[in-house]
Amino acid sequence: MENKDEVIEILNDLIMINNDRIAGYEKVYDETKEIETDLRALFRSLADDSKAHIERLTEKVTELGGEPASGTMASGKLYRIWMDIRAVFTFDNRLAVLSNAEGGEDAAQKAYDEALKSDILPEDVRDLISSQKIALLAAHDNIKKQISEQKDVERYPLTS
Repeated sequence: MENKDEVIEILNDLIMINNDRIAGYEKVYDETKEIETDLRALFRSLADDSKAHIERLTEKVTELGGEPASGTMASGKLYRIWMDIRAVFTFDNRLAVLSNAEGGEDAAQKAYDEALKSDILPEDVRDLISSQKIALLAAHDNIKKQISEQKDVERYPLTS
């Protein structure tokens, strides 16, 4: 495959996006009060999903003879800093936490969309990326549903 290095780069970008998701969700999990068991379970599940995505992406990079990425993207680090600042000003309410999560999911969708625009992906890699994008879209839709279920959330902080 003549475009092997480009395919490896695309896969490594997706590994870093998933690393960002894990770091973000683990941070929010740690900062979410224990009383918010539903949010904590959701965030743990989303982080675990990204770990599984990374495992499959890493396998593909290795199959192609590449070195799997291990870091995060600079934009992900900036997102986590913004999330920290925003939490201070929103008093950690559920809507703010979920809205931040939705923003992260939007970024992941965009990264997967960009990857799928490439015309150099072998069919097996395209299938892998497509299936992960579908799973990420389900996570995004779940978060949107959680947001829409919030009632008078500004009056109810995480610790109710």
